[in-house]
Amino acid sequence: MTAVEHLDGEDGEDGESAGWRLFRGDGRVRRVALPKPPPWRRFGLDDTEERCAASPDPYRPYLIDQPQIDVVNAALHLRRPLLVTGHPGTGKSSLAYAIAREMDLGRVLRWPVNSRSTLAEALYQYDAVGRLRETGLGHDGATPPPDIGHFVRLGPLGTALLPRDRPRVLLVDELDKGDIDLPNDLLTVFEEGEFEIPELSRLPAGQNRTLVHTAHGTEPHEVVGGFVRCREFPVVVITSNGEREFPPAFLRRCLRLDLPDPDERRLRAIVAAHLGPETVPRVDDLIRTFLARRAPGELATDQLLNAAHLRLGGVDLDAQGLLEAVLHQLGGAV
Repeated sequence: MTAVEHLDGEDGEDGESAGWRLFRGDGRVRRVALPKPPPWRRFGLDDTEERCAASPDPYRPYLIDQPQIDVVNAALHLRRPLLVTGHPGTGKSSLAYAIAREMDLGRVLRWPVNSRSTLAEALYQYDAVGRLRETGLGHDGATPPPDIGHFVRLGPLGTALLPRDRPRVLLVDELDKGDIDLPNDLLTVFEEGEFEIPELSRLPAGQNRTLVHTAHGTEPHEVVGGFVRCREFPVVVITSNGEREFPPAFLRRCLRLDLPDPDERRLRAIVAAHLGPETVPRVDDLIRTFLARRAPGELATDQLLNAAHLRLGGVDLDAQGLLEAVLHQLGGAV
């Protein structure tokens, strides 16, 4: 049996270097205490726990300029989807979480789009095979089969359209990666604020009220007559990396917001917001080196934050070495 060493440091190395080298590559088994993760890589906390974290000010503001804030507010007033474009790492997806947090609208409903995504899966899924199996098991009458609603689960878009007094935030992430017809498929749902579940709308009048599952394991919701109609249109944030253009009819129904690459002033503010104002002088050389290497669309702000977190954690590398560890051109080969 291999012995497990409990080590705080390592002979022959200075304490600072040993402190950040959790993996040594020498084959010896050690049980080391992991350092705290970056704030943006912490999991397992719900919204309440995150707001009540040990930090004196766990809330980190989302930093954009006033003209961009005004576009967001216009979309909120008009109940229109917000189409957010910009290079990777400019904070497109984070905007949805910032709106949900600041307006206290609950957990963000996220629909990550890929080439196989369809409108139907975003609205709901019906487990016909599961219902057939369960109905067959209970055919003798000893065990009544589950209600049909047990086999219906609303997707993120379907859950966002449930009737509520306060809207939910729906993040449609990277719509430009989807099928070319997907934006047009969304138009009717966005315009009418409703959709039909045919499996439920065909039920007899006396059986047309059923509970269905919702996205993210939230509470089941009653659907009447097979139709889901919102009372308040959800706050819809659609992100795009600009890989292709959208149809004019779709663009007319959205408000467009383009997020620029952050300049030096903004980068310093972002580092201060995520890691604390006192940390900015310690990573000043990282920020300058990052700006010198950055070309539009090739480096992302979160890469700078990763390098800054390593520096603050005691990694004894200069700015060039740290950036080499975490930076790669986003437009280059993997």
